[in-house]
Amino acid sequence: MAFAGQVTWITGASSGIGAALSRALAAQGAHLILSGRNEAALGEVAEQCGSALVLPFEATDYAAAARAADQAWGWKGRVDMLVNNAGISQRSLAVDTAFPVYERIVAVDLLAPIALTQALLPRMAERKSGRIVMVSSIAGKVGSPLRTGYSAAKFGLFGYSDALRAEVAGLGIKVHVIAPGSIRTDVSRNAITADGSRRGVSDAVIERGLDPDVAAGMMLDAIAADEREIIMGEGMEKEIGELRRTPDALHDRMAAVVAAGYAQKMDEGAPE
Repeated sequence: MAFAGQVTWITGASSGIGAALSRALAAQGAHLILSGRNEAALGEVAEQCGSALVLPFEATDYAAAARAADQAWGWKGRVDMLVNNAGISQRSLAVDTAFPVYERIVAVDLLAPIALTQALLPRMAERKSGRIVMVSSIAGKVGSPLRTGYSAAKFGLFGYSDALRAEVAGLGIKVHVIAPGSIRTDVSRNAITADGSRRGVSDAVIERGLDPDVAAGMMLDAIAADEREIIMGEGMEKEIGELRRTPDALHDRMAAVVAAGYAQKMDEGAPE
């Protein structure tokens, strides 16, 4: 199995996609590190997985994230794959939405995964091995109504990941971005509204979406196949994702630019 013996750290592991990925990886014999805010729920997922290191912390507590990175790396002396899955969604019109809602969404959905990635990246680079997985969204490929802040943050994950991928391609590190569509989780219930309160109800399209355990297996198959952009949806969502997919040839071209010394030339003051 592709991930047997691999040390894999999953954020947002207490429910939904994160819990499903944890179970699927455990079935393959991976060593799991589970993070999220709800320690009790993480413990329940750990029991489902047989055993795991549970590292609870608030995603936007970046100092806590850095400490967790030290613990995670020290557990087995490495982290083979980091899955940045923790996040919150949004259901509110921009005209009604208070600015602190945008600050919260960007902090959780964009800055938190960047912070955790940056905490592990130098160690992966030194080891010349590792995978970084960002869970974005179809809403990170096309702006989605009622999700202005969410789309902004999820688009940002693609931008960061695409640039990072080009930089680390020669260091043995692989970067994957998953763009899920509708998957049967509590994402809509947990979405925040115009004033920052929890929505509390789901969407019909989410309730008709992919089973999370099925989706998790498909995601892991795509990661194992080294797919860089993983579009996970059905029907119109799948079509939208594929229409906005970044061509592999472009990923390769950007990596070649770095390999040809782009960063060194910038350091030397060459014009862009």
